[in-house]
Amino acid sequence: MSRLTRDQAVARLLDGVQADLGACGTIRDLLERQFQAALRHRGAELATLAGQLAPELDAMEQRRQQRVQLVRALLGPQATMDDLFGSLPASLRTRGRNDWDTLETLVRDCKQATTRNGNLMAEQFTIMQRLLHGEDDTYAPR
Repeated sequence: MSRLTRDQAVARLLDGVQADLGACGTIRDLLERQFQAALRHRGAELATLAGQLAPELDAMEQRRQQRVQLVRALLGPQATMDDLFGSLPASLRTRGRNDWDTLETLVRDCKQATTRNGNLMAEQFTIMQRLLHGEDDTYAPR
């Protein structure tokens, strides 16, 4: 990373949070579409959606890593986003804190949707395995 002034680093960091807010909306939509496709057993659509989700998630992870680097470069190796917000002028602090809180909520929502989708697909897989291969204990003594 090239040398940035403190203001440039903070601006880049806050811009990354804004980008993640937009990405979360896209990801949440894709996760809902994934759930609907799984309910309807649309394998081709699931593959397409996975291909659309991967780059969105990769970009968010890159921005997260950049945030960690910037916060640590600005405030030290143990610094957190809370430390960063505490060091900002009031107007930036309020905007940054609000955006960060919103992002945390959206990320939790996306994680819950991912868990829901994974559970559905795992259940469907288990059912298909039982249909194709039978129960392991069908003839076991009781």
